[in-house]
Formats: sequence, structure tokens, C-alpha cells
Amino acid sequence: MYFLYNIVVHIVSGLLFVVALFSAKIRRFVQGRKGTFSYLKNQLEKEDRVIWFHTASLGEFEQGLPLIEQCKKEYPNYKILVTFFSPSGYEVKKNTHVADMVCYLPLDTKGKINRFLELTRPKLAIFVKYEFWPNTLNLLRKRNIPTLLVSGIFRPDQVFFKPYGGFMIRSLKTFTHFFVQNEESKSLLHGINFLNVTVSGDTRYDRVVEILDRNNSLTFMERFVGNSICLVAGSTWPEDQALLVDYINASARKDLKVVIAPHKVACDQIEKLQMSIKKNVVLYSKMDLETVDGAQVLIVDTIGLLTRIYSYADIAYVGGGMGSTGLHNTLEPAVFGIPVIIGKHYKGFIEAEKLVELGGIESISTKDEFFSKLDYLLDNHNVIKEKGCINKKYIEKKTGAKIQIGNYIRKLLIDSTAD
Repeated sequence: MYFLYNIVVHIVSGLLFVVALFSAKIRRFVQGRKGTFSYLKNQLEKEDRVIWFHTASLGEFEQGLPLIEQCKKEYPNYKILVTFFSPSGYEVKKNTHVADMVCYLPLDTKGKINRFLELTRPKLAIFVKYEFWPNTLNLLRKRNIPTLLVSGIFRPDQVFFKPYGGFMIRSLKTFTHFFVQNEESKSLLHGINFLNVTVSGDTRYDRVVEILDRNNSLTFMERFVGNSICLVAGSTWPEDQALLVDYINASARKDLKVVIAPHKVACDQIEKLQMSIKKNVVLYSKMDLETVDGAQVLIVDTIGLLTRIYSYADIAYVGGGMGSTGLHNTLEPAVFGIPVIIGKHYKGFIEAEKLVELGGIESISTKDEFFSKLDYLLDNHNVIKEKGCINKKYIEKKTGAKIQIGNYIRKLLIDSTAD
């Protein structure tokens, strides 16, 4: 099986160059990796000690950020390396100041990963949530590099728990310790004889709580919202925007301000969205104090502001759940103590499942359901407060993973220094 895996990886590696001719995303995926080795060679000296974090994409980076920041602060004599698999994560965070080096993880061939590890020589490798690359993990084990999985989550349908999953189970033997999100993950790992498991929870809760301590003020949002009630719709896709636009156009409410922050900010899509709204609408990129004051709808046609914008919301709508793209981050608005509305597809998003059950998040399946639930909230400010409280308290109870994992990292690095 391992032999077949290596054949497939090499075939895929070759095919990517062909697909890159027709796909901008794959082109970034291929071109970005071309400079990885020269970049690392220029950034590192032989005496450098490296802590390596691997994050698949932007969501996993945000998930690992509390630990990355903690390691950066506590271990100034180490260089922090962050790798990405996806261009969508790398392109946004390639210039982040929380890491000393940011690059793509090479494709999982023995030759490329051997070279990567020869250049970086990490004293510790930390994988966030998932990304189980057999060659990468096996070569880490051969080099006796301590390796952690943090905020891991396992499901019965994964290959590890199938009769044919033996070669992937061998890859899991690389991990010095598994820090998982829930008891089910721990039980599944115990079932295949991995006992080095701790249920520490999800570092995303530590991440979102830290947001509250930052400066979230935005002058344009203060002017836009004024004394009105504010609905912020974040990371929306066309399926979500169809609901929002219909509601905005049909609503007679004068005291409601709506912010729409699309997941994709391509000019043609933003223009189409703007033209579909019949109320006074302004784009973030073209606003001034006068247009903001008079607008009822603000379209945020940029990235990087959504978390701070959520701090001005009375109600949030989080996109991705009405279509097949996947629900976006519900914790970022929920931490501000506000109710959240999502679409019908949220299975597998543990925090969303739990908060729907508790009542802090409302799931809708149709336009009529969206209209009625939003109107109910807008007409009952006490319900807004109650549901917001549910979300805030749930998140506060879930914090602490960073401390638990941080203590383990401290012991590993102390032991490695002693050796």
C-alpha cells in the first residue's frame, strides 16, 4: 500500500503542472513551492533551532495561532517556521510577524521531504488538527523529531479505522502525543492502540477569547451603525447573499443596518451583489464619512476586518452553511456575546452543533425560515441577549487548551536541551 501511495504521489505531482496551465489556484500551488528550498536556505543557519508548525490552510493557522504566539514569546532562541499546504492560507499569512519563516510544505515525496527536513532540522514538529502525510511523518520518526498533533479530531469514517488503513496507522506512530478535541477522538485512537492521547479541547477557543482583549474599534463602523441595530453577515457565498438581499429589499425596518462581508471579493461578484440591493448601499473601498452616514447596507470588499466588524454586531449571520462550501467560523462572532444564524449544513462542525442544541446559534433551511427567525430576534432584544449569553459562556468554558499543550511543549524542549 505504501509503495502504491508513493507511485500515486509522483503521478499527481506531474499532473499538477498540467492542471496549473488552466487553474490559477493550482498555478499558485505549484509556483509557490518552487521557491521553498531556496527560501529556507537563505533564512537558516546551521546553528538555528527550529520549532515547526504545519497548518493546512488559514483556518488551521488561526487555530494554531495561540500556540505559535506562545512559542514565539517563550522561546526567543528558537526560530518559528509555519508551513501551509493551501495557497489560500499561504497568500494571506506569508508576511505574518508571528513566525520567523512562512512557506509551503513540499509535496509528500521522500526526496522533497528529506531535503526539507535537512534544511530545517526542527527540534519539534506540531501539526494542527490534521494533515497526515505518510512520507513526512515517517521521515520525522526516522529522525527522532518529537511530533505533536494539536486540536486533533478523529471520526469513524477516516481511513485509520478501516480494515485497509494499516499503512496510515503506521504513520500515526510518529506522534509523540495527540492533543484531541473530544472524548470520541480519544476512544477511536485507543481502539487502534494509541494511548498517548489527551483531551485538551480546541485551541480556537483560546484564540477567539484573546480577540476580546484587542483593540477592535473601527471609526467607519461607529459612524455606520450609530444608534441602530446591526446585523453582520460574514464570509457569505451567493447562496447566503440571496437570502440577505431578499430580506434587505423586503424589509421596512429603518433602524437596521446590515454589513455583508463576502468570502470572495472579486470585483464582478461585488458589483453584482451591490446592484441587487435596492436600499442605500456603500462599498468599503469607496466610502467616505458622508456615504457611510447615509447608508443602510455596507459591503466589505476587502479582507482582514471581519473579526473587528463582528464587535459592532447585535446579530451575526455566518456563511457557508446554505451551500456545499462548508460553514465558516461561528466562534468569532459568538465570542462577542451575540446570537448567530447559520444555514442548514453544519454537521461535523462541533461547536455549531453544540450551540444549535443549546440555542445560541439558530440554523435555517429556507428563506421563509430566515425571515421569521431574524424578525423574531429583531423584535425581542431580551432574546438577543439570552442567546448571546449562551454563546459567550460556552466559549469561556472551553478555553485552556493552550495552557495544557504549552506545558507539554515546555517539558519536551527542556528535555531536548538536556540531551
